[in-house]
This record gives sequence, C-alpha cells and structure tokens, in this order.
Amino acid sequence: MSILELPARVAVETKLVIEIVSKSKKMDDCIVVSNLTKTVQAPEGPLTILQDVGFNVKPGEALVITGESGSGKTTLLGLMAGLDIATQGEVVLLGENLSNKNEEQRAAIRKGHVGFVFQSFHLVTGATALQNVMLPLELSGQQNVLLLAEQVLSSVGLGHRLNTPVEHLSGGEQQRVAIARAYAVEPAILFADEPTGNLDTRTGLQISELLFDLRDQAGTALILVTHEERLTERAERQIKMSQGRITDNISF
Repeated sequence: MSILELPARVAVETKLVIEIVSKSKKMDDCIVVSNLTKTVQAPEGPLTILQDVGFNVKPGEALVITGESGSGKTTLLGLMAGLDIATQGEVVLLGENLSNKNEEQRAAIRKGHVGFVFQSFHLVTGATALQNVMLPLELSGQQNVLLLAEQVLSSVGLGHRLNTPVEHLSGGEQQRVAIARAYAVEPAILFADEPTGNLDTRTGLQISELLFDLRDQAGTALILVTHEERLTERAERQIKMSQGRITDNISF
C-alpha cells in the first residue's frame, strides 16, 4: 500500500515521519531554541517562567541543564520536547518548527524519535517490566517486539525480572525499566527530567551512569534536567539556569 492509499490521518503522520528521517540525516542541530519565553497567568498577575532563552543541541550531544527548584529548567524541557508551547520564540525539533504545529503534529514528530525518562517513572502499573517495554515498540510498529524488549531489559540488568509486575520492583529497578522503555525505540533524542530525584544517592549514581552508558552506545542526544551538579561529570555541556534565564553555558 502506498502512502496515498492510507487513511488521511495516518498518511499525514507517515509523511511527517519520512520528512523527519530525511532531515535528521543532514542537520547540524537536532534542537534549536530561539528567544524562548513562557508566561502564565498567576493569581497575582502574569508570571514569566522563562525569558529569552536560546541555544542549540547537536546530534549525540550530552547536555545537562541545572538550576535550583523554580529556575525554569523543567518548563524548558517540556517546551523543547513539544509537550507545551511557548508564549514567544520557537523550538525546532529534528528539523520541525514546533511553534506552528498542533498537539497531534507534535506527537507525530516525537513518535519513534524522542524518548522520555521522568522522576516518577510513569510506568503502567499492573503490567510487567516486559510489557512496559513492549508497549512503545508495538506502537512504533517494530517487528520482533518480544525479543527486542527482552534484550533491552537485559542490557539494563533486569533480564531476571522480565515478568515481574512493576509495582513489585524497587525504585531503582523501576527507573531501569523506564530507561529501557525510553531507549527501546532507539530515539534520536532522550529527555530525562530529574531521573535520580526519587532515588537514594547510591542508586541514583547507578542510574545516571546507566543513562550515559546507553547514550554512548546508541549515539542518542541526551538532555538531562537536574539540580545535582555531580551529574555533569560525563556531560559535554552544562547550561545553568536561574529565575528563568540562562546564566552560564559551559562546554567541557
């Protein structure tokens, strides 16, 4: 079946994915952030969370964004990933300008190309570790889903926990499932928002090392948001934020 024979919505998404893959092969930057501002309405009036933020991310780059709570770093990550829209400025993700895309179009851009790891895991409770990792593979139309899910879980040290319901896993194990799920589709970009925030120091260090190890193996661009300075040790660049602005942009 050709793309012209597909249902309209599927055809549009398929065309968009083909365009993204084509662009990704030749682009210098996988993310371009320009003059980004985010303002929301608070009870006391307009509140500016981000103001005039701009930078680029290269394919395969490991970038850590740091700052105190309330500095705007998580809001920035959401805008970069197209989970929210800016008040002013623009984000170009994998060659696509998100400012003129609706929610469905932004989701189509992310599909199969962008992965997420969150502080609170966001796993499907009642499902096993294996089922959680199989889900994005099935949604992306992958073949040999069971085998791929088993392989990626083994790569994060959970080959012996495949059929364990995720609510019976420790916090560190649940985050490993989340990382396996994110990397299973071999994304071009992985966004990690405070991935060690709910873990003890020792487990958090193991999880951060795992994130960077998998990034090195896959060549995925890693954008990691954290308030922990120690997570910058394996990054190639650090952006420091305070009160919604970039205060430093350091290359290592």
